[in-house]
Amino acid sequence: MGIVAGLDSSSDSTRIVVCDADTGEVLRHGYAPHPVSEGADPRYEIDPQAWLLSLGQAADGGLLEGVRAIGVSAQQDALLPVDAMGSLVRPAMLGNDKRGQGAAAELADALGGRSAWAQAIGNVPDARLPVVKLRRLQREEPDRAKRTAQVMLPQDWLVWQLLGSPARRTTDRGGASGTGYWSPLTGQWRPDLAELALGHEPGLPEVLGPADTAGRTPEGLAISAGTGETMAAAFGLGVGVGDAVISLGASAATFAVHHEALPDPTGTITSLADATGMHLPVVHTLNAVRVLRGAAELLGRDPKDLEGLSTLALSSTPGSHGLVFLPYLEGERTPQLPHAAGSLHGLRREAMKPEHMARAAFEGMLCGLADGLALLRSRGVEIRRVFLLGPAAELPAVQAMAPSLLSAQVVVPEPADYAALGAARQAAWALGVSEGRLGPDAPPAWAPRGQQVFAASEEDFAVGGAVRQQFGAVRDAVHPGAMG
Repeated sequence: MGIVAGLDSSSDSTRIVVCDADTGEVLRHGYAPHPVSEGADPRYEIDPQAWLLSLGQAADGGLLEGVRAIGVSAQQDALLPVDAMGSLVRPAMLGNDKRGQGAAAELADALGGRSAWAQAIGNVPDARLPVVKLRRLQREEPDRAKRTAQVMLPQDWLVWQLLGSPARRTTDRGGASGTGYWSPLTGQWRPDLAELALGHEPGLPEVLGPADTAGRTPEGLAISAGTGETMAAAFGLGVGVGDAVISLGASAATFAVHHEALPDPTGTITSLADATGMHLPVVHTLNAVRVLRGAAELLGRDPKDLEGLSTLALSSTPGSHGLVFLPYLEGERTPQLPHAAGSLHGLRREAMKPEHMARAAFEGMLCGLADGLALLRSRGVEIRRVFLLGPAAELPAVQAMAPSLLSAQVVVPEPADYAALGAARQAAWALGVSEGRLGPDAPPAWAPRGQQVFAASEEDFAVGGAVRQQFGAVRDAVHPGAMG
């Protein structure tokens, strides 16, 4: 079948993996940072030519020699407004720009409230969504808004560039589901919502199926549909129904694979589509590793030495001698407690030891993540395995406590460029379908990467249940009705 490549254009760099199309074995890889864009505020916008320069550098030295198909993943929630001639009307508007909360509130009211949006598109407007960026464009840059004839996502723009800027513009259902004007419930665009935001109806790209080919480059390389980083990472990990993924950073994103969209009028669950024809309901937890670093500082330890904090925590016992740490240091999204603060409960003289405080921080963080899983489970999402990503997943305290507190087998995959791998797997699928060797419902069965698997005994689950019950009792006493 040959070799394929997957490229991931993230917020700061381009990563490329070249893989055997049949097995997924990584043969070569490339990396290059994005150059600084002149005249753009890097916090909020970027000239996408920087992505092309980075791509060229990452692919230098014949990296793509012999490649037959390319898949593309890219940072989510960014928006590229394009005029009738295909030229950008302004730099790309990035997803981490949080200045649009006023525009988000306006849009929510204009459609009849949060519940109406959830039923329409599976999520509720907030500052990161492209639909809100269109509203900001209309409000703050009306001349540019009027010139906007097409709207594109980063991966779609890169696919379009690789194909030589053809008249046909495409996207995939995963990327489309994060725009705020495509419905994962119906699988259709909502151009009326784009018009509501922008003031006129822009052109929207054709939504390709998971195994479709967007086209071929002038050199004959097949380019697959492309997708967002979350969807590509899920595909690269090889997760399926029964699996959830938690990306552990300062905050955390938790998503699971599900057979249908899950509209949530509260906006706690964001209902996205994936890169295979399934759905990815997502919940966000604002307080994850920042809880551990904060606890380390409180104990007078180096906040970068989480290994030391982990060792200290494991010298305590489950339940942290009665200490309960509600980890809402930055407010919280799951449960929705935007103005909450963290708090420590159960202080008794015998519990006031560093090891109990350290363990309470790990238990509080994991119980907060368990609340997100509980919300998904309450909506019928099956979760038997939880994949933990990020450096904190390697901490012995996390690995020891997570199975019983999350009520699932825990998998810690080896570090890898999973978004780029997912893009490469998509390319292999599209190439196989175009050549009649794979079906549109059967992606290539690539071998999983190395994994550490952690499970809990029945006794451990009982102990973990008691810790979660203790946490939940304190949470509900301090924040009544937080979990609905």
